[in-house]
Amino acid sequence: MLLGLLFWLNSFTLPTGAPKATIDLMTREGAAQVKGEWRYSDVKIVDTEFLEAGGDGQPSERPNRAQTIVPQAGGADYDDSAWQRIAPNELSTRRGNGRLSFNWYRINVRVPDKFNGADVVFETTVDDYAEIWVDGELTRGAGQSGGSVVGGWNVPNRLLIAKNAKAGQRIQLAVFGMNGPISNPPTNYIFMHAAKLEFHPGNGGPFAPAQREVNVRVDKKDAALDAIVPLNPKVYKLAEGFQFTEGPVWVTKGRYLLFSDPNANRIYKYEPSGTLSVFREESGYSGADIAEYGQPGSNGLAVDRDGRLTIDQHGNRRVVRLNGDGSETVLADRFEGKRLNSPNDLVYRRDGALFFTDPFFGLPKFDKDPRKELPFSGVYSLHNGKLRLVTKQLPGPNGIAFSPDEKFLYVGNWQEDRKVVMRYPVNDDATTGEGELFFDMTSAGGEDAIDGIKVDIEGNLFVSGPGGIWVLSENGRHLGTIVTPKHVHNMAWGDDDGRTLYLCARDGLYKMRLLIPGASQ
Repeated sequence: MLLGLLFWLNSFTLPTGAPKATIDLMTREGAAQVKGEWRYSDVKIVDTEFLEAGGDGQPSERPNRAQTIVPQAGGADYDDSAWQRIAPNELSTRRGNGRLSFNWYRINVRVPDKFNGADVVFETTVDDYAEIWVDGELTRGAGQSGGSVVGGWNVPNRLLIAKNAKAGQRIQLAVFGMNGPISNPPTNYIFMHAAKLEFHPGNGGPFAPAQREVNVRVDKKDAALDAIVPLNPKVYKLAEGFQFTEGPVWVTKGRYLLFSDPNANRIYKYEPSGTLSVFREESGYSGADIAEYGQPGSNGLAVDRDGRLTIDQHGNRRVVRLNGDGSETVLADRFEGKRLNSPNDLVYRRDGALFFTDPFFGLPKFDKDPRKELPFSGVYSLHNGKLRLVTKQLPGPNGIAFSPDEKFLYVGNWQEDRKVVMRYPVNDDATTGEGELFFDMTSAGGEDAIDGIKVDIEGNLFVSGPGGIWVLSENGRHLGTIVTPKHVHNMAWGDDDGRTLYLCARDGLYKMRLLIPGASQ
């Protein structure tokens, strides 16, 4: 085990030393090596509606008029197909209209096979200033100069855009150019001096730099959202470089967060001080055929009323409790003599009853896997030592949560043609009544189906759905969607006041402060 192994703590540095190789993206040959094509757009300044500052310095409910830019093209999924294509050797051509002028350059690059495992650095110099978006994310921190934000007058922007990159990995880069000085708009134009990729030897695994703010968008559908999500919402990146993050849980006694990387077969520990460490290796599987599994490790995590960690293990196809001496007690691994599929998410009721979902996502060949013994995907309860099948009506049961009064159980379905949240009345003996459709997202565009679910003390649901975190009222009204740079797959309430929502989003860990505390689950 690597218990206590620390990664990069409260620091973030670029690779040192000479790179193994450099690719010049301002040449046709260089762009071809990464299968990239440059796109370009001018930027306009337009009027928009906004809010006046309140007494606390944050946006109030009083409307005003402000200005913004169009297009806002930093997002990874922004459609630039109608933009002008420009040859790499024409990036030095003067563009924009001069004077007060802004523009966008976008390119999607592919990591060449020979650089598998490398740390990739992007460097560009724009005349006069630049900001850099990577895979839809613009990170920034107090005192920062350069990297993703403006570094200075004609100063190169250098930033790490991939750590331990995979061969064939796609990385979306968006460069926002500015004419300057802005306070004295000049009689010249915007152009690039340089744009290149550096490939350095890979240097370790995940790391936790000092927390940095990232961009977030809130698509409000109902004014009731203002009482839940701040008018000036903030999302912070805490750690990155994972293969995939899932199943977070806040451990109250120790004041830290645990979360899974099911692809890496590992559980990590994050402390609010910024310390990242490995909590448990081989968190879900140790079989000889582990290479066949895409996600052999743990997924969902929960803490029982005695403070013990409970783990959904994909590869081992069971739910276990972690004991004080590090050993595991199997809570559930078979139903009616047949092995479970791959337990995914779980939640405890206050009386100690455990409810969990069991889709087939952890099996190497999913629902076609010959290892699969049960003919269905199920939702189960474990109460007083008895395992019960709650329902088998959902092909992809995934996220699971209780209403604050625990009278209802919510279950999300991961299925492209049936993206629904179901609600089940819960009985004292941990059985449920007939389920009803609570919310249907099937027609929604955007990334992914339904994953994790969390509930606040007012009964509002936070659902990992297509394109973002859907905020639903307790009566099933869509209040709005929180759109983060990388898609959130699961969440956990944390910190002393329970108002922080920790977010597991693809290869990173983030957090967001909200106005209503989470329900204790």
